Amino acid sequence: MSTNVLRVRDLKVEFHVSEGVIRAVDGVSFRVPQGKTVALVGESGSGKTVISQAIMGILPKAARIDQGEILLFDPEKPGSFVDITKLKRDGAQMRRLRGSKVSIVFQEPMTSLSPLHTVGDQVSEALRLHNEKGEKYAREVSEEMLGLVGFPDPAKAMRTYPFELSGGLRQRAVIAMALVCRPALLIADEPTTALDVTIQAQILKLMNDLQAELKMAILMITHDLGVVANMADEIVVMYHGRVMERGTLHDIFDAPEHPYLKALLRAVPRFDMEPGERLVPIREIKTKVGSKLMEKKAHWPTDQADSDKPMLQVKGLSKSFAIKKSGVLTSKEAARVLAVEDVSFHIKRGECLGLVGESGCGKTTTSKVLMRALSPDSGEVTFNDRGNMVDVLSLKGKGLFDYRRKVQFMFQDPFSSLNPRMTVLDIISEPLVIHKVCAKEERVERVRELMNLVGLDERFLRRYPHSFSGGQRQRIGIARALALQPELLICDEPVSALDVSIQAQVLNLLKDLKEELGLTYLFISHNLAVIDYMADRIAVMCQGRLVETAERQTLFNNPIHPYTRALLNAVPKPDPDERLDLTALMEGKASIPSEWPRPFTVDGSTELELIDIGGGHWVRAARTADIREIAA
Repeated sequence: MSTNVLRVRDLKVEFHVSEGVIRAVDGVSFRVPQGKTVALVGESGSGKTVISQAIMGILPKAARIDQGEILLFDPEKPGSFVDITKLKRDGAQMRRLRGSKVSIVFQEPMTSLSPLHTVGDQVSEALRLHNEKGEKYAREVSEEMLGLVGFPDPAKAMRTYPFELSGGLRQRAVIAMALVCRPALLIADEPTTALDVTIQAQILKLMNDLQAELKMAILMITHDLGVVANMADEIVVMYHGRVMERGTLHDIFDAPEHPYLKALLRAVPRFDMEPGERLVPIREIKTKVGSKLMEKKAHWPTDQADSDKPMLQVKGLSKSFAIKKSGVLTSKEAARVLAVEDVSFHIKRGECLGLVGESGCGKTTTSKVLMRALSPDSGEVTFNDRGNMVDVLSLKGKGLFDYRRKVQFMFQDPFSSLNPRMTVLDIISEPLVIHKVCAKEERVERVRELMNLVGLDERFLRRYPHSFSGGQRQRIGIARALALQPELLICDEPVSALDVSIQAQVLNLLKDLKEELGLTYLFISHNLAVIDYMADRIAVMCQGRLVETAERQTLFNNPIHPYTRALLNAVPKPDPDERLDLTALMEGKASIPSEWPRPFTVDGSTELELIDIGGGHWVRAARTADIREIAA
């Protein structure tokens, strides 16, 4: 039987705030065996992160450990342990443990890395603090660790700054920082939440490999049950600071006992959902469509020749960015990165087009061009304004102002997209003020109806964004986007930062609003299970190019392009019997167009185009390719 690296017994943590005492953790007990992974699962606010802060000795000043023990065992010294609750948070003994024996990988890699210091300085800092072998030794070991976590050029990585790295590489740098002293316990707090499925698979394999090599224990904090099914040996389910259920991986997934755990499993989007089946959030949003939102919305004309054309038509869209090779950008030195290349698609009125791909593939750049926040190098964008075909890229002044009223944007981060100095009333009514839609009294009435529409209490109108949860903030963002009664809503990763239960609420809400308000969506996401639930048609994007587009069911049942297949294979399913083959995923070079098999290879010499293989299924392949060759 494995020895324990960590044992938490009857832990109670309280926050002493002006409103009184809040118990964030209430009598929690669990263990983490050596070489095993234990997953702490639950919604935001369930106490998971507070437990990790208590273990690391980094609780906020308002927090107090009221009761319990946190026993950290040293695998190198059998029988030797320390009770972290008895140590001073800023004492010498706690500082010796933090980083050397127990370490943490934080959720957001950009905010946990200093923008002012190189990656090498930040990774080697822990070694310099905990080891007296000198600067040279620290840098050598840090470079070795960067190679171990998968940096293609560790020596170069030592000299780079965090802003020069992609999200996946930043997360690898944070993991290198946490592991450079080879701790006995690694706490991974939502380590893959904001990452694409392919990058997520790489990080999960990396953690598996490092765990085997370093023989360390992992306490993984997550709300992604797909990740849990692929990583965990034991699971602890939390709700409102208490443990609802705990057991082995198969105990929890095969025979869930507690109603909360069953509800959590029903809230996860799955590929095998029945037609018309809805997600079941733990708390359903009750909404109602207000009269003001519908009564002044003009009916779509049926007698105009262009009224049946797509809501949005994009043809041959390309966009590149200049990058500098030295400190000063000159015309001779300027190199260009092609962010979007020859992208063409259409969105029918009343449908949801899902745009899928990894970070950096050009999804957000495309959406910014559609909003006219960026100007493309070439291409056409045509918007069907109730039968009047509008050339979007030629719009100026009032024409552009009016277009932006009809096309609204829903942002990824529900916190940074809301002004912290504005009340909810001001935030939602701001578009109405800018576009001079109605008088002040009617604006307030519209905002109340929008609050009801997204399931928020009207009494919250005077509150500020910081007093809302992530899901509530995202609903405020939806209300703001709907204030001007748009025809087309561009949703850029709208649920990527939300718990599964809150995600289910927001997805159901967006589905209902699409039907009730006659909305058209461009839904951008890297989560294929979410796209499967929301979209009518799907377009897959890689390295700035559209590689495949088809009806939702066709694409999932018969993916043709190697990149689409790789994306589907990289999605972690909430089923321990269908674990990802992480080794196979890593061996493939799914995101490298030059490595794709023929006729899909991008080598600079072969002309490629989207080829119709029947039934509205288009695949990017060599112009001379045979349809039978593509389908094979």
